[in-house]
Amino acid sequence: MSATDTTSGSSSGRPRKGDELDLEIETLVYGGRGLARLDGYVVFVDGALPGDRVRAVVSKSKKGYAEATTTETLGRSDERLEDVDIHDGEPCPGAPWQALDYERQLAFKQEQVEDAMARLGRLEDFDLEPMVRAVEPWRYRNKVEYSFGEHGDEAVIGFRPRGRWDEVLAIEDCLLSSEATNRARDEVLEWVRAEGLPAWDPRTGEGVLRNLVIREGRRTGQIQTRLVTSPAAFPKPPVDLHTVIEGPGSGTSGPTGVIGEEFLHEKIFDLDIRLSHEAFFQTNTEMAEELYGVAREFAGLTGSERVFDLFCGAGTIGLTMASEAREVWGLEIVADAVVNAEHNARANGVTNARFVEGNARTGIRPLVERAGQPDVAVVDPPRAGLSAKIVRRLIECQAKRIVYISCNPTTLAPNAAQLVEAGYRLDRVRPVDMFPQTPHIECVAQFDLVRPQAPGERQETE
Repeated sequence: MSATDTTSGSSSGRPRKGDELDLEIETLVYGGRGLARLDGYVVFVDGALPGDRVRAVVSKSKKGYAEATTTETLGRSDERLEDVDIHDGEPCPGAPWQALDYERQLAFKQEQVEDAMARLGRLEDFDLEPMVRAVEPWRYRNKVEYSFGEHGDEAVIGFRPRGRWDEVLAIEDCLLSSEATNRARDEVLEWVRAEGLPAWDPRTGEGVLRNLVIREGRRTGQIQTRLVTSPAAFPKPPVDLHTVIEGPGSGTSGPTGVIGEEFLHEKIFDLDIRLSHEAFFQTNTEMAEELYGVAREFAGLTGSERVFDLFCGAGTIGLTMASEAREVWGLEIVADAVVNAEHNARANGVTNARFVEGNARTGIRPLVERAGQPDVAVVDPPRAGLSAKIVRRLIECQAKRIVYISCNPTTLAPNAAQLVEAGYRLDRVRPVDMFPQTPHIECVAQFDLVRPQAPGERQETE
């Protein structure tokens, strides 16, 4: 028994919501939570690392497991390091694994990929390759999103602690972002204080200042700032972009005016890339090059292939493959991103890449009708992975090879199982550490078609 129930608990022995438990953390699971056991009953614990003994309050209780949040550390693991990225006396919410040695971080991530593929995908006959190490374990983020708050009568800027949406930890030096990003943040904060503008309060809906989004061209040295506010009249802010949000929503997307530089400019390999503020781009430029390099290696292009780049964003993956392919076709639902992709192709003299606006769920069939069957399909879906219908559309393409770029091994695994069942072989998976000091994991998987669909075996529409 590695835990003690410090409350009366339920008669069945299963903890109830609100119960306080003393727990010993055995290991980490995907998402960064610690795993403890109460007479064999599993408890997932936020805010704890392997070897820690903690007191935690149960937030959810189910038949097979409970979820809990650490309220006090009773005993620290011998392997725990001192936190170095601290704000307002608390560890940075964006670096929950900073007390883990980097080698241990890599080992846990590797284990979690293996576990997801075996447990969720029931897949074992493939090569799980060693994780690609991060170029820089700190100061790697090219995008940081801050929140505004108030400490007393003074405006502050920082991060909201996990689970505490109405608080803001004031930031002095975020070790995940560059010093240039920190300076840009401080310049905006100085202007805010000089103007006396109030922070927006999500509890009351009153106030003006909501967020500050800073993006950095790591290769170009450009810093782009975007201020997000409620509707209000105030002097022109010293930023590039100004987004106005009405209503209670806490997002940062909305009508945006241009004050300075509209686009972020970056370089990937030998490509000059232009990005609008809504276009997706990996938040670690150096490791994006590593990730795209793995994808290009797994594609194994010889110059004769037609490549589909699904969820193509601003076209960065497809454009990095274009020089080794006969032609590239990108599909992307965000219209601004398609405009970016087309511009990036022209600006780099890439004449064999075309980009189409469309939803992957409904756009793959029309793309095949327009372009023809792909030889290689590259997919880079969001964290939720591919829906069952998109998987069916992908299978219909009958691409000889699929390269799947995943930011979530727990959704990669079931998608991989669906592809294998449809006649593909999972050859290899290579994890890439895009986000040191966090539990997030990127992977690239290679699938080869070994059992093509028979004529008339077309997947049904649902």
